[in-house]
Amino acid sequence: MKITVIHGQSHKGSTYHIAHSLAEKLSGEITEIFLPRDFGEFCVGCTSCFVESEEKCPHYEKLLHITNAIDEADVLILASPVYVYHATGAMKALLDHYGWRWMVHRPEEKMFSKQAVCISTAAGAGIKSTNRDMADSAFWWGAARIYTYGVAVAETSWERVSKQKKQRIEKKLSALAKNISKNQGRVKPSLKTKLFFSVMRQVQKHGFNKADMDYWKGKGWTEKERPWKKQRMSRSARHPYV
Repeated sequence: MKITVIHGQSHKGSTYHIAHSLAEKLSGEITEIFLPRDFGEFCVGCTSCFVESEEKCPHYEKLLHITNAIDEADVLILASPVYVYHATGAMKALLDHYGWRWMVHRPEEKMFSKQAVCISTAAGAGIKSTNRDMADSAFWWGAARIYTYGVAVAETSWERVSKQKKQRIEKKLSALAKNISKNQGRVKPSLKTKLFFSVMRQVQKHGFNKADMDYWKGKGWTEKERPWKKQRMSRSARHPYV
């Protein structure tokens, strides 16, 4: 199992320790990305990724190692502490760069077989809205299964978080890791995802953006092909007795 963790900060606080602990419990190959250390550019709003190609983005080359890490992962973990009731600016800046990957444009078919986890921590409130910031992108990317975990640690330092709270966190993470491992290779997009995909499919049949229409047509998605069917067929071809 390959796990990619994208941290919405570069320091190793409570959110880092929780996300890293979950990744280790999954017992796989871990790739960790720290923002803004590993990518700190803001979207300039040029719309080139939408109307031409993602390769036209002025930050395409800088972003490529993260894009590859996302595509190669079986499990994607997005982690951010709460900053004024939302994800960090660094996390938001990264997600902005992947607007072209939303289902309304050109989703990556590999996403439809992935599991994603959104993790947030706060001294107090704001966990739900922060996880929603990240889960929105995971959903619109097409992630087959999305989990969220947030915890109010009541501290600004991981070292000062109580032993009892850390034990409760570890128990939750162990249960989550067990669930993710059990579902690995078996997840299918939810009915909600399939419904939105169907709506976007109709849009692309008579669309307004040639780059998107050509992409969907090339994938066969405006006809009978579906990204989740292709993923299942690929696994069956590799393991004919599964």
